[in-house]
Amino acid sequence: MSFTMHGTGVSAGIAIGYAHIVSTVSLEVAHYVLPPAGIPAEVERFERAVSTAREAMLALREHIPPDAPAEFAGFLDLHLMILNDSTLSTVPRTLIETSQCNAEWALKQQTDKLVEQFDRIDDPYLRERKADVIQVAERIMKVLLGHPSHAPMSASPEQSRILVAHDLSPADMIQFKSHRFAAFITDVGGATSHTAIVARSLNIPSVMALHHARQLIREDELLVVDGAQGVIIVNPDKQVLAEYRLRQTQFELERQKLKRLRTARATTLDGTTVELLANIELPQDIDRVKETGASGIGLFRTEFLFLNRKELPGEEEQLEAYRKVAEAMRGKPVTVRTLDLGADKHLNGAQMVGANPALGLRAIRLCLAEPQMFHVQLRAILRASYYGKIRLLLPMLSSLPELHASLTLLESAKQTLRAQDIPFDPDIEIGGMIETPAAAVLAASFAKRLNFLSIGTNDLIQYTLAIDRSDDHVAHLYDPLHPAILQLVAYIIKTAHKANIPVSVCGEMAGDASLTRMLLGFGLRMFSMHPAHLLAVKQQVLKANLPEVTAGAQRMLKAEEPDKVRAALARLNA
Repeated sequence: MSFTMHGTGVSAGIAIGYAHIVSTVSLEVAHYVLPPAGIPAEVERFERAVSTAREAMLALREHIPPDAPAEFAGFLDLHLMILNDSTLSTVPRTLIETSQCNAEWALKQQTDKLVEQFDRIDDPYLRERKADVIQVAERIMKVLLGHPSHAPMSASPEQSRILVAHDLSPADMIQFKSHRFAAFITDVGGATSHTAIVARSLNIPSVMALHHARQLIREDELLVVDGAQGVIIVNPDKQVLAEYRLRQTQFELERQKLKRLRTARATTLDGTTVELLANIELPQDIDRVKETGASGIGLFRTEFLFLNRKELPGEEEQLEAYRKVAEAMRGKPVTVRTLDLGADKHLNGAQMVGANPALGLRAIRLCLAEPQMFHVQLRAILRASYYGKIRLLLPMLSSLPELHASLTLLESAKQTLRAQDIPFDPDIEIGGMIETPAAAVLAASFAKRLNFLSIGTNDLIQYTLAIDRSDDHVAHLYDPLHPAILQLVAYIIKTAHKANIPVSVCGEMAGDASLTRMLLGFGLRMFSMHPAHLLAVKQQVLKANLPEVTAGAQRMLKAEEPDKVRAALARLNA
């Protein structure tokens, strides 16, 4: 029987192959009470399981394939950090002792508690880090339950295999690296999950958030995976299969053509130069950035240094991370964004839950509320500026007092460095992210006081439309082509131009090649995106004629109905 499933496409491409189902250990476990005499042995059993899981992960870390993406090492380091944190390795032991429960139940209770805390985090990237906690907990649980690590079926050279799983960890991805999987599909996960990041880095089609794929799909069933549309077709008929084979061939030809654009200058048909920058989460992402020929780093997220740990990263640790990226880019600009964490969970583990975390203490608000933490990060970024062209970006500004306070703390950090004769770039450029309607309205005021602006379209859309895109009930209303969003983006770009300062778009809109001509027509000359999308956007830039796209984009701004906006976009891209 043929049927179709819809999920979230996180890595574009067409894959056709046979399903290989990966079994995972469920965290639904039995609960039983131990006699007092049995508690020491149970604690020892739990500690052995943690040690065994750690040894397995260290072994993986030591044997990463040479051709594996740089992300793998970083993700494994993160998982080891989670495993070594007392919240997962020590608290369950205490629960065994105090509740006289079995190790599996203690681990499950603590994992559920941690997942609940992550669910309250507003930022989608950080919220999805709960998947990493679950994956680490499952590795310990497998040892406790006596399950060996699953290994994939070998795929014959004549056929492609498509991995079907409830979820996949970076460690799983490393184990599967030597097998010829054409695609990955999972029940859970999203565009910012680590598995999605790895899939994009490998250029492997991937669809996530399918919910019931592992229950509905059987081993060796023929599948079509459309990573761009988020569609899975199970047991396609001959006509559908032929159509997708043709699409697959066309997609591969296009991808090979795109690679030829790596060294081409991003210039429109009328000779206007456009800057195409890359977004990164980890210093290890630099290799992928260089492969695309990006003209710099438009957004370096620094949150990874602060995650899954009790102690804040020190100045030297942060300096090393920022310096490494600055030196690797060899004089090209690197825009380092200061800490952009939600604040429903305090960095030292204390709870700070508000009535609505999405509107609470986060990003620059959190940094201003924790001036010593902010001071350490500012000093590290300033010191790194001595080693390359670093720009500093302040997230989620919404008022001038926030900006003034941030600049005052920045000046204080500069003064302490001068007093210690520590070198830094005294002329480091300072920018602000426009992510809220308030910031958009005040764009002219911010532009007078900053060196550049960066439009964070993900949050701007979410806050302007009052939609949580991670909520399945309203996610379909999250619309980058909503007339209000287009008018705000166009206004911010125009305002920056009037102030004669650079402006970039660094949200998902920048990496959507179907929106490239529209943004060019709005006046955008600086795009920042995931490296996997850069060459597709460059292709659109090379084909664009500014007078034509400007006229088409202005017509889009006049449209008030969604269908008319999309019709105007279709004409613009024709």
